[in-house]
Amino acid sequence: MRTRTRLALTSVASTSALLAMPSVDAASTVVARYQMNESSTASVMNDSSGNNLDGSIGSAVVTGAIVSGATGYRFPFTKPNQPPAKPQRLVKVPDDARLDPGTGNYSVTVRYRTSESFGNILQKGQSGAKGGNWKFQAPKGIVRCVFRGTQGQATAGSGVAINDGRWHTVRCDRTPTSVTMTVDGRVTGKKNRSTGSISNSNPLTIGGKLNCDQINTTCDYFVGDIDYVTIAKG
Repeated sequence: MRTRTRLALTSVASTSALLAMPSVDAASTVVARYQMNESSTASVMNDSSGNNLDGSIGSAVVTGAIVSGATGYRFPFTKPNQPPAKPQRLVKVPDDARLDPGTGNYSVTVRYRTSESFGNILQKGQSGAKGGNWKFQAPKGIVRCVFRGTQGQATAGSGVAINDGRWHTVRCDRTPTSVTMTVDGRVTGKKNRSTGSISNSNPLTIGGKLNCDQINTTCDYFVGDIDYVTIAKG
């Protein structure tokens, strides 16, 4: 396992405050682990969990990018809403039921950095998709995770912008009754609301939306670097 440099938020909580942090009913079984440490010539994103949920890397995504000791994927600058659509900017993992939250506990963790104030970081499904959807987005640099299911929608966020160009580890835990966000080990937001079942037939995409044309539906492309993504259930 490679060593990762972890940088805290500018206003980091004290050790005692972190120890008093509210507990999260975390998902326990990893279903996909994307270390994103492939070489600069890679076209396949490998799932190291053993479940073989590999993805295809778009030709515009830069692999093997090294920043502050971490090797990840770079998503070069582009405007998030300027035509034409650029599907070559995305990493796509084919639909699999193991990637859907269903009705139980579900956890997504992503380590990323950006200096921009826009972008969908990753998602499975889009707004209005049959079966619901979930996503991580960062309007104005404030990261939010959104879970929409048969019983409604719940959102949790970072509260403050973290588009400071530093690495941040963001985790969202969805339970049957809540959504909780943790940034760099500190709980920053929680919404107590039932979302019901979330299960769609869309691929997991990293770096923006897949079903978009930049005219009627913007693609909300992410610009920055992603070090890893982990998805867990149960």
